[in-house]
Parts: sequence; C-alpha cells; structure tokens
Amino acid sequence: GGDVSLDGQVVVQKDTFRYLGSVLQKDGDIDEDVRHRISAGWLKWRQASGILCDKRVPQKLKGKFYRTAIRPAILYGAECWPTKRRHVQQLSVAEMRMLRWFCGHTWRDRVRNEVIRDRIGVAPIEEKLTQHRLRWFGHVQRRPPEAPVRNGILELVDNVKRGRGRSKLTWDESVKRDLKDWNISKEIALDRSAWRLAINVPEP
Repeated sequence: GGDVSLDGQVVVQKDTFRYLGSVLQKDGDIDEDVRHRISAGWLKWRQASGILCDKRVPQKLKGKFYRTAIRPAILYGAECWPTKRRHVQQLSVAEMRMLRWFCGHTWRDRVRNEVIRDRIGVAPIEEKLTQHRLRWFGHVQRRPPEAPVRNGILELVDNVKRGRGRSKLTWDESVKRDLKDWNISKEIALDRSAWRLAINVPEP
C-alpha cells in the first residue's frame, strides 16, 4: 500500500503500535503485549519491593498486595487476548518468580508452586486470565443484539475458511475453549448472578 499522510505529514509505518497501554501488532498476535504487561508487573513489583521483601510483613498480606496492585498491571487488557499456551506459560513463570521472591525461596529450594500459592493466598494467573476473558464475554453477551460489539461474537468461528498451515488463534476460539474447559453454557452469560458464580475463581 501507499504512504498514509495526516495534514501533509507522512505517518511512519510500524509493525507495533501502543494504544491506551496495550501493544498492537501488525500480525494480530499478542507476544509484544504479553511481554509489555509482564514488564509492567515487574515495575510495580520493584516499586513495592521494600514491603514485599520485608520478612516482618505477613505473607498473606503480601499476597493481598500482589492481587490488588501487581496482578492487575499484568492482566491489563487481557480480557481481549487470544491467548496461546506459550503466553500462559510466560505469565505463569513470571508470576511464580515474583511469588517465590515474596516467600524468600528460589526454585532450588524445591518448594512446590502449589505450596507457595497456598501460603500467600494467590490463585494461578492462568485461572484469573480465563476469568477476565469470560467476564468480558459475559458483558458482551448481555449487550443488545444490535450493539456493534456483538457483531460476529462466537458466530464466525465455525464458518471460517482456513488456509494452509496453522491458523491464527482468535479471541472467539479462546472463549469457546474456556467455556468448554469450565463446562459453562453461553446462556448462563445472560444471567449476571449465575455468571458471577460460574466464573468466580476463589483465592486459596
């Protein structure tokens, strides 16, 4: 395509673009955004390291601080991510590094992830990621059918003509996988109270 100009100024073409805190990629993938969100989480972590690394602070309190100040920075915008396994793995590894620092452990100590999570009261980030995505899906499903945000939601996936090779994972397919994994019907999304119970992920 030709150059795009705005008020006579040529707009430089880039493969990534940052918009409202999210990184958009030309190819529609989310690798850069995931890396950016993990970096944002570590920035918050460093800002609070004086508290989080203080042995006098109860570990449950550290866990609460993580849930309310650090994890939201990591999962900002994640409700719209078409998440692949490698993205979930990256998020999980980053989270466990943070949590082990809280507890004063390294992987060499051979303390299981589940033990650390239970000790500080933090559910796996992959479950919270799914919860974010399903909460957004429930919000979308409750919008009137004519709302622009409803166009094509969970309708196009089955009819997509796929080219050769592995196709791009879409948000719709991510949600379908979530609904199947959690054994939730689309109809539940229309009942706000039932939906809240269905997607709730209790912290340990």
